[in-house]
Amino acid sequence: MAVKSSQYRCSECGHAALTWTGQCSGCGAWNTLEQVSAPAARAGRGGGRKRSGAPKPIALRDVKAERSARLGTGIAELDRVLGGGLVPGSLVLLGGAPGIGKSTVAGMALANIAGAGNDVLYVSGEESAAQVRRRAERLGEAALSVPMLAEPSLESVLAALESERPAVCVIDSVQSLAVPDAVPGSVGAIREATSALLEIAKRLDVTLILIGHVTKEGSLAGPRALEHLVDCVLHFEGERERTFRTLRALKNRFGATSEVGVFEMKEGGLVEVVDPSARFVGEARPAPGSVVLCAMEGTRPLLVEVQALVAPTEIVPPRRTATGVDRNRLALVLAVLTRHAGVSLSAADVFVNVAGGVRIDEPGADLAIAMAVASAHSGQALETDGKPLACFGEIGLTGEVRYVAHADRRVAEARKFGLEKVLGPAPGDQAIPGLSAVGSLKTALSGGWRRTPASTRAPARVQEISRQDPPAKAA
Repeated sequence: MAVKSSQYRCSECGHAALTWTGQCSGCGAWNTLEQVSAPAARAGRGGGRKRSGAPKPIALRDVKAERSARLGTGIAELDRVLGGGLVPGSLVLLGGAPGIGKSTVAGMALANIAGAGNDVLYVSGEESAAQVRRRAERLGEAALSVPMLAEPSLESVLAALESERPAVCVIDSVQSLAVPDAVPGSVGAIREATSALLEIAKRLDVTLILIGHVTKEGSLAGPRALEHLVDCVLHFEGERERTFRTLRALKNRFGATSEVGVFEMKEGGLVEVVDPSARFVGEARPAPGSVVLCAMEGTRPLLVEVQALVAPTEIVPPRRTATGVDRNRLALVLAVLTRHAGVSLSAADVFVNVAGGVRIDEPGADLAIAMAVASAHSGQALETDGKPLACFGEIGLTGEVRYVAHADRRVAEARKFGLEKVLGPAPGDQAIPGLSAVGSLKTALSGGWRRTPASTRAPARVQEISRQDPPAKAA
């Protein structure tokens, strides 16, 4: 029986099928199967002949691992997220929403690396050379000295890497590379382009920074295999209407994934925010629904202002809106507040926001969310010595305040900004100056932190909707 020389592959998820169907059985998308050449079949374990030149495995202790120095980008926040700089021969995938600053930070890094005496190359598959020059003019004279290539063809890019052999090369973007016999931006084209770039990067010891698109949901466009092929995945977060941007590592084979870099977009490009706590809590004032969270982003303590608003509503179910925190985590905190602290929120809309456009994902934000919501519900501000209350800690389902790591560094960061008393879980045997330890959420709410501003009248408590049957009329 003749073996088929072609197959059908989905342009959305990469699923392969022997025959064409209207709907992909892998992802459910319609009319996405495209005919491609089938890969050459290899002899099976039982039917094929044994190769004479089979490789021989060796012990890891016998492997020669030469440690090469990292390449500093000249951007401290970027080097922090990378784990100390770029590793020679690595692939870095940089993703983010359009206009967030991906090309800007890549151009700034190339200019700094070139200024240190290294060969660099900027490849643009989407913009013309004139467009790239206009953006480089905003970044300064050093950015104008970076050599660039406006070429969307993968074969031309590979040939340029072979001839120039730069230390670092930026490709903007990987979705725009044209691959023979494939549609640019399709799953097959992205996979083939990334595989070819991976091979040449490892062989020539060239560091490649691939700029990637994102989908409407915010995830990186293309197959999931793209994230598995590269060594590091960086993601730019932030809103284009705000000036602050955060850079996180979703994957890093050469460093931690818990670090975060903070940038501010200005007229001359992205500027590093050396002390983000001063920017995020500089405008925090004692007010109902406002507390300061002592968070940890990797090895960096970070102070942010958590704001909450509780408003009466007749809508069933009431709205629960979270900006900067996980919505499911907010629902958990509200349930614990109702069950163990007696704060009734069944007839109120709850809005929680982290000021400055920052996103906090750690569980140590639970106590700050709970205190902000309780303060907004009662209309009373939480303060210590005329300054907003600072707190941190994870809340369990039974209402206890649980331990979180780096309590000493959180408290030290708060005291640096004049917040002398910090509410948080007990650190164990170690005494931390300035930490007021609490064991439960109920204890934290009854700790004497409240005051009623003279110029603000406390709103009436939201009445809980009674779900009981109405009383029977008298006979």
